[in-house]
Amino acid sequence: MREAAFVKKHKERWELFEKALSNRQQISPDQLSDLYVEITDDLSYANTFYPGSTTAHYLNSVAAAAHRKLYKTKKEGKNRLITFFTTEFPRAFASHQKQLFIAFLVFLFFAVIGAFSAAQSGDFLRLVLGDSYINMTLENINKGDPMAVYKDAAEVQMFLAITINNIKVATMAFLLGILFSVGTLYIMMKNGMMLGSFLYFFYDKDLLWESSRTIWIHGTIEISVIIVASCAGMVLGNGLLFPKTFSRLDSFKRSIKAGLKIMLSTVPFFIIAGFLEGFVTRHTEMPDWLAVLIILSSLGLMLFYYVYYPIKLTKPKKTHELY
Repeated sequence: MREAAFVKKHKERWELFEKALSNRQQISPDQLSDLYVEITDDLSYANTFYPGSTTAHYLNSVAAAAHRKLYKTKKEGKNRLITFFTTEFPRAFASHQKQLFIAFLVFLFFAVIGAFSAAQSGDFLRLVLGDSYINMTLENINKGDPMAVYKDAAEVQMFLAITINNIKVATMAFLLGILFSVGTLYIMMKNGMMLGSFLYFFYDKDLLWESSRTIWIHGTIEISVIIVASCAGMVLGNGLLFPKTFSRLDSFKRSIKAGLKIMLSTVPFFIIAGFLEGFVTRHTEMPDWLAVLIILSSLGLMLFYYVYYPIKLTKPKKTHELY
């Protein structure tokens, strides 16, 4: 490859790396580390095929500056987990806002389809929710306690069962992304249609408010994190579908790493959702204002951590230059 062609091919990546080093553009530590590896590879190539060239000197200076930057700012140790949740993950997740929004729209679409289909056919409702659940809920409605299902099991037992099941569903949404995102789409379809059918069922019984004020106490975080896990599955699938300048294998490895970080971020929220469903949702006698407060607080938490904070953290800072 001619030197001019080599420069043209990689110039954009080098410029991004320089901007990151000088804090003119914010990228995640992992992206910075990956770029550093690529820069050193480019340097090795330039030293082999263009020894003593301007390109080789340039790459050598950039690599040296990067080495100093990386090892000066690298922080490991007991605070690693804290910095992951407060800085590392939010910075990395800022680049996945598009996938998150798409996951939300897809989930919402299937929820609407589920509600519409349930309105057209009672058989569809029973197919999605199951005969046993429908019959049990109808019996609870006749007894005057439509949300009694959340009171059947002991608090700790329900907390553990729900948390484990939710993590299982989310993990499947992520791992099935390996099927070029089609598997993730299936999980979103299944859960979205189930939610839509569930809401229509209670709407048809004139219990939409009663059911909503109850299920969204835990469901706000639960559904939100399933959407986030679906986003992780899409990131995994996109790594296979759209490798960009990387080899498909390297792109796949990067997407697995990014997806696993997203999944790790969801664990505390699944625990919170499980706790709410096991210990709080069962108290259907709580006043409406308290239920609404919990729901809005949960929604605010999810929007802050997965949307507002990552964008704010990576927003370029204004600089004042002297001339």
